[in-house]
Amino acid sequence: MNKTIISIPDPMTLAQKLSRIQVEFKAKKSSFNKFGNYYFRSAESILEALKPMNEKYGVYFTVNEMLINANPPIMSSVATIWDIESSKSIDCTAIVGVDLEQKGMAMPQRYGSTSSYGKKYALGNLLLIDDTADADATNKHEKEVAVKEKAELKFGTTEYSKALEYLQGGGDIALIEKKYTLTAIVKEALLNNK
Repeated sequence: MNKTIISIPDPMTLAQKLSRIQVEFKAKKSSFNKFGNYYFRSAESILEALKPMNEKYGVYFTVNEMLINANPPIMSSVATIWDIESSKSIDCTAIVGVDLEQKGMAMPQRYGSTSSYGKKYALGNLLLIDDTADADATNKHEKEVAVKEKAELKFGTTEYSKALEYLQGGGDIALIEKKYTLTAIVKEALLNNK
């Protein structure tokens, strides 16, 4: 009499599922920043790209926020992966301060911007999203690239106003310096008025 032994694999733990999702997960940088001339991921695009993982691994994701009454106020965003079978969870947190002095935005926009930023980074921490430029974005495909001289950013110009607005919205001075030549006085004025 021959006996057939059937091996039933152990179910994956939530940590194993998360590890596989971290390896497989790809979210395109589908939003574009006109001033900085770069693409980025939003919290919404990350969550949309996660949906196929829900069914494949029997999980779902949530992002919760809590406003901490401090000076300035702080937004705590918690991204969580939940296992449908075991009800276990793993979470990661991102803490972001609300800039109450941010010019060019109404108060609800300041909180909304902080909320979006916190969600994005909490999800990025949970999923180990590498936010560096991918090889395709930096590959010159063997073409010769002409070196373009940067224009000088001057007070009172439309470009200066846009740069100031960009910084007040949480932008990075390094991106402005990639696009323009800044004198020490202009750079100091931008940083002091942001």
